[in-house]
Amino acid sequence: MGKTTDKVQFSQLVDMFSPAAVLEEVKNIFINSYPIGEFEAVRKCFADFIRLYDGKYPGYRACSTHYHDKMHITDALLAMARLMDGHNTGHKKIPVRLAKLGLIATIFHDAGFIKSVRDVKGTGAKYTLTHVERSIRFIKNYFKKNGFAAGDARTADNIILCTDMTMPLGKIRFSGPGEKKVALMLGAADLLGQMASRCYLERLHVLYREFREGHVKGYASELEMLRKTLDFSKFIEKRLAVTLQGVDRYARAHFKKRYRINKDFYRESMQKQFAYLEDTVLKHPDKYRAFLHRAS
Repeated sequence: MGKTTDKVQFSQLVDMFSPAAVLEEVKNIFINSYPIGEFEAVRKCFADFIRLYDGKYPGYRACSTHYHDKMHITDALLAMARLMDGHNTGHKKIPVRLAKLGLIATIFHDAGFIKSVRDVKGTGAKYTLTHVERSIRFIKNYFKKNGFAAGDARTADNIILCTDMTMPLGKIRFSGPGEKKVALMLGAADLLGQMASRCYLERLHVLYREFREGHVKGYASELEMLRKTLDFSKFIEKRLAVTLQGVDRYARAHFKKRYRINKDFYRESMQKQFAYLEDTVLKHPDKYRAFLHRAS
């Protein structure tokens, strides 16, 4: 990587609207620590994820949720790769098996939103409150059909469980500290990827619709969701720092190594999002949509 300046914007680093560009960057990050041949399993799973979300995977309909969509997955996937890379920069490398399963678990962590071909009612949002357990069922079936080792599904399941904010970590039976650390990273990547996206605020209106269909309580309108997002941001800060044990700190190490910028782009982007929400969007409750103008 050549000389990079602090003037580079986060959104310029990778074209997040291109799944292929994201996968290429994930591969480039991965091969900094592991042999390129080890990435083939991740590449295959990514191709199957694209088929699944496009409605071309046998037995399933196309993704029908517009917040928990392909972009949400690729946002989380790149964040996950960056966190693992940042960890590897200053610590003993994550074993390649766990690194691969961490990426694969990220790819399929929201597969529970995808409807089967027999499911003709509503959208996948109706599974909001049960999507984690449905994702785990998908992983188990997928791993069995694709020749993964017997213990790989259990590891992937444990990693995915860390994305469930209602799940006490003490109830997850991790096989060891390495598995737990990777799981914590996915818990963080799932949050960082979506909340640092330049389209995060614009996409909240579709998240509100998903919550309504999924019977998630606490939001009477889009505007109320925007207002409560500020409180949610404080909850997320605590979750990242305490529950997820601060593993998001590895992002800074990655950006420093990869781009020679001593900055945590994720935290900076999130702070800008919430400042704009509080200081601009919510100051105009009668026409808040006019201030949400980026592509979604």
